[in-house]
Amino acid sequence: MGLLEFSKLPVNTLVGADWKTFKAITKDQHIDSSKKIKYHLTKFVCRLLSPFATLQEKKYRKQLANKELKNDPLFILGHWRSGTTFVHNIFAQDKHFGHTTTYQTVFPHYIMSMQGFFKPCMKFFMPDRRPTDNMELAPDLPQEEEFALCNMTECNYYNFWIFPERMQEYCDRFLTFRDITEEELEEFKKTFLKLVKISLWNTGGTQYLSKNPPHTGRIKALSELFPNARYIYLMRNPYTVFESTRNFFLNTIKPLELNIISEEELEQNILRNYMELYHAYKEQKQILPEGTLYEVRFEDIEKDALTITQDIYSKLGIPGWDGAKEDIEKYINKKKGYKKNKYQYDPRTVKLVNEHWGEVLDDWGYERL
Repeated sequence: MGLLEFSKLPVNTLVGADWKTFKAITKDQHIDSSKKIKYHLTKFVCRLLSPFATLQEKKYRKQLANKELKNDPLFILGHWRSGTTFVHNIFAQDKHFGHTTTYQTVFPHYIMSMQGFFKPCMKFFMPDRRPTDNMELAPDLPQEEEFALCNMTECNYYNFWIFPERMQEYCDRFLTFRDITEEELEEFKKTFLKLVKISLWNTGGTQYLSKNPPHTGRIKALSELFPNARYIYLMRNPYTVFESTRNFFLNTIKPLELNIISEEELEQNILRNYMELYHAYKEQKQILPEGTLYEVRFEDIEKDALTITQDIYSKLGIPGWDGAKEDIEKYINKKKGYKKNKYQYDPRTVKLVNEHWGEVLDDWGYERL
């Protein structure tokens, strides 16, 4: 077990940002009086580390900046708490995939240099379980790349973890890209491509494996950047997703936030932004070529993950199933005894989901309670 509990972190994840990004994200932001010590300590550590970021930048320009990708990525899409982590870990057993590591999400500028020093320190301090669902945590495990992007560019949705007062603005600009400017979009594309190249260099993969719920509303931009990409979209019972997302967001936001919103406001934002993300996906998926998108219920994956995974490889034309099958099957079998959180749907939850997410229940064929 790590030295620190997630809920008691004295700094937030912006410690790993480059100084330019830190200043851009925090400029003119409201810092709650109760969060000023965390803000100043985070700022101090970030400023202390940021000069070392130039070491990686030099290596990146020399070794990777002009290097073409061999394969376009495989994107695992779906709203938070739709089973994306489990599916991500399944595909990560295939060694031809490269991914963004948990270490990289916090320290994306210290991968090609300084990793030998910072990663053992991170392992010593970080908790070994995710507090929201007891999933394993370790520096080298696959992680969603939006956390890394948060430390690389101000054009990312996860700014809301730090400044939740602007959560809906960040949704419309950086989750669905509805209100993004052309300059911001180009900045996002450039930064994400850089992240992909460094991730592949770090993990030795030949195809990038992405698990990032915010990408669900960015298919148009992703397809412009990677025209031959493949996509898996996960659906899950909206009643479960609502309960699980509310729990996940409430527990995750507390150690990271520098200003505060009420639990009621966060809940309303979840209800709104779920539909914003769903409509963005529903509209943008129409542009994808046939044979590049696989939609599946997470409940079906839970019943027979190995068969579904093999079918995904086949339908999307992903290479390497025969070589990866043994490791994938071993991982799935190891997780069969995993105890998930159980949710009791109280009448208020049922009412909120029926009122706000009824369209999704009907589209996906989930029975209304």
